[in-house]
Amino acid sequence: MSSVDNNPDPAATSQPSPVPAGPLSVRAIQQFIRDRYYATDSLRGTPATFMWFIEEVGELSTALANNGVGKTPTPEERANLDEEFADVLAWLCTLANINGVDLEKALEKYTVRGVEGVKA
Repeated sequence: MSSVDNNPDPAATSQPSPVPAGPLSVRAIQQFIRDRYYATDSLRGTPATFMWFIEEVGELSTALANNGVGKTPTPEERANLDEEFADVLAWLCTLANINGVDLEKALEKYTVRGVEGVKA
């Protein structure tokens, strides 16, 4: 990924990054994305990164529609659905990183404080 090369494919990066060991936390995933992509992500900036994020949300929408209610997805459709969820999460982490947001801390809204008006 570079600001010149518009290909967001993780394989396009030249710097290997170690995969976090053990169960993944939100913080570990966000840090992995930061370690691997921050240099180019920060150069791309928020507006262009948001566009990539929205494109992935659109691809997830299509994958969800292809796995409609009462339909048994093919193995290929299931793999695509998994991939699109991963892509959306990775791009969300990227947006959080370049905007200085700690997603795990932000999620305390749900995990610690609870959402106002919502009963468990």
